[in-house]
Amino acid sequence: MRWGRVLIGLCAALGLSGCDTPTVSSGATSGASVVPGFSPELVQANFSYVVSAVEPIAEQECRNRTTGMNCDFLIAVDARRNAQPNAFQSLDREGRPVITFTASLIESVGNVDELAFVMSHEAAHHIRNHLARQQRNAEAGAVVFAGLATLTGGSALDVENAQRLGAAVGARSYSKEFELEADQLGTVIAYRAGFNPLIGAGFFTQVPDPGDRFLGSHPPNADRLDMVRRTMAGMTSG
Repeated sequence: MRWGRVLIGLCAALGLSGCDTPTVSSGATSGASVVPGFSPELVQANFSYVVSAVEPIAEQECRNRTTGMNCDFLIAVDARRNAQPNAFQSLDREGRPVITFTASLIESVGNVDELAFVMSHEAAHHIRNHLARQQRNAEAGAVVFAGLATLTGGSALDVENAQRLGAAVGARSYSKEFELEADQLGTVIAYRAGFNPLIGAGFFTQVPDPGDRFLGSHPPNADRLDMVRRTMAGMTSG
């Protein structure tokens, strides 16, 4: 019973509905409302331009910084009209890195610099191997929490729930650090692709500031903007 109360408390702190094990993925980027006055043709042209500029640089950075990693990025669009503004990195069944944008996010971005920054950020998640690292953290968390539940006399159901909660906690343990790593490398990619990350990072002003929440998935927007500025200063000084 004592362990059950601990689980309930941690679930509430994490904001997990039913303590479901989260889908392990890179931190997704949430967008804003559709930018007025942009024709569908201009939106498509901007997206195609950004893909053609960012993709080869992202693949080059991937090859330069990794060994044995699949660096053949696929940029995909989720055209469902009911899909919320979002962008995320995943792997297909063959291990190819996929960066998916919802159509609503593409339409909501105010300029090509912001679009390039988001794309570069998601590519950086793959290059930094965040999916695999997050999965390892989730597995380690599941083992630790299940062990604690067992040692404290938890029931089989308690142990199962503890595993699920441990995976959730483990997956989030370094989420903020991963986001900042992706912001840093994303800044490099966007800049080398010919865009201005300082303008691109203006995208952060369109999303709610998560603040510095315990086990939150994203760092405060101010920290992310500071990372972009410091990275740019390092590349352009002197």
